[in-house]
Order: sequence, then C-alpha cells, then structure tokens
Amino acid sequence: MEEDRSESDWGGLAPEILINIISRLTVQELWTGPMFVRKSWLTVCRYPYLWSIFDLEPWFESYPESAHLWSPEFEQKVDLMLRSVVDWSDGGLTEIRVRHCSDYALSYAADRCPNLQVLAIRSSPNVTDASMTKIAFRCRSLKELDISYCHEISHDSLVMIGRNCPNLRILKRNLMDWSDSSRHSGFVPTEYVDACPQDGDTEADAIGKHMINLERLEIQYSRLSVKGLASICEGCPKLEYLDLSGCVHLSSRDIANNVSRLKWLKEVKKPDVYVPRSGDVAQTERYGHWRLYDERFDIQAMRF
Repeated sequence: MEEDRSESDWGGLAPEILINIISRLTVQELWTGPMFVRKSWLTVCRYPYLWSIFDLEPWFESYPESAHLWSPEFEQKVDLMLRSVVDWSDGGLTEIRVRHCSDYALSYAADRCPNLQVLAIRSSPNVTDASMTKIAFRCRSLKELDISYCHEISHDSLVMIGRNCPNLRILKRNLMDWSDSSRHSGFVPTEYVDACPQDGDTEADAIGKHMINLERLEIQYSRLSVKGLASICEGCPKLEYLDLSGCVHLSSRDIANNVSRLKWLKEVKKPDVYVPRSGDVAQTERYGHWRLYDERFDIQAMRF
C-alpha cells in the first residue's frame, strides 16, 4: 500500500525518470507545466541543481515589445520569479538573464549567489548603482555583464565592477537610439528615452581604466568622443570585438587611428553617420575597405 501511494505521488513515474525529464525543460516549460501537476512534481521542480541558470531571454525574444513590459506590475512579476529561483538554487545560481527587474530582486540575488558569472538585466529601468554595488562586492567571479538600456546605472557602477570583478570578459552597455525616438514610441516611456545617459566619455574612461581584461565590448549609441574611444583602446588591449554602432561622434579616421593599437581585434562595428560635437550638421561617411576588414557599410538614413 505504501509503495502504491508513493508511485501515485510521482504520477506513475520513477523519481529518477521524472527528474531526468524535468531537467530537459526550458524555464517557460517548467513554470507553466509540471509545477502545476501535483505537489511531488513541484518539489522536483525546485531541486537546486535545476536552477544554476535562470534564462528568460528566449521568452523576451519571442514576445513582442509592448508598454506592458515597462509597467510596475510586470516588473513585480519578474522580481518575484527571480527571488524564487534564487531561493530554489540554494545559492548555486551562476547565470541570470532577465529583463525588467529592479533593485529589489537584484540585491536579493547579490546577497545569496556569490558564484554568479553571468548577469544580463537589459531594459531594467529601476536597477540602480545601489544593487550594482552589491553585485560588484559579492559576485567577484562575474565574467559577463549586460546592463544595456539601464539608464539609472552610472559610471560609478562600471568603476566598482571593474575594480572588484577582474574576470570580466564581456560588457554590453548599449543605449537606446536617442537620435530617433520614434523607434521606441508606443512602448518605452518617453521620459525614459529622454533620460538616456549623456556622459559617454566618463563611462568610457571607467571602462578603460578598470576593465583591462575585456574581450568583447558593446556600447551602441554611446555619446563618447574620440577621447573616450582612446581611453578604451589604451586600457583594454585584449579586445576582440567592439560594437560602436550609433556612436555618431566618432569619425572613420577616429576609429581607424585608435583601434589600430588593438592587436587581437577581429571585428568592429562602426556608425553610419558622423556628427561633429561642435556642430549640428550630420555628415554621412561611407566606411570603405581598410586595414582590418574587407567590407563596406551602407549609409542608413538617420534623423536628428
């Protein structure tokens, strides 16, 4: 009788078989399926070894962008999911890829996940330097960081991360296309787009001085000048990939002169339009063949 009841609790499956099946499911499949079958299945779904990685990025990629994603209600749901996974992982989380979380959940993760190696929190308007400082001091094994479209994170966080996370190899600090706000209208709050960070050179200086082991850097639509680019190229000699898309204050000559010192560079993405800082007139440039690459970049119309 006891044996029959045990088999019934597991839905007729041997526990090891059920665990093997559940371990193959995606986060979305786990969250919407076996957790709701029966209590014993929910228990298995909370096993710590299933939660070394929490990756919601496939769901965000498949879900159409909408104003709902930027609402406080949605942010609260993401926060609750992240906090739950942190608890279930028993401190074993090594990778977090979410969007629209806040300091509330990120600080919780920083306090309990010292082995975190990958943190991707793009489009999180309520993540600030407060939680990033905790990440810097308590997650020193960090190798990859994506803080794209997080406008409340300043250069101070870049300094702290650089000083305390020497293994950092990948940094993504992409900003929204501030030159054409219509690309974000209808879902991203206008005031948030307008609050896009302006201190491109300050952030570039922090990267160049404190992230010397970077191999991949993305800073799309940063407002850095040639001074900021020089800081990065001088301080990050191991760069293999550099994305400068939308960095309109850099000319083709600025880029060529500075990246020439990067011996390991394999690819650089360049802006299509050059806007001198001293003036308001956009100058389009065709980036033709040059020493590192054999490719042409088409000029795309941009509004200023």
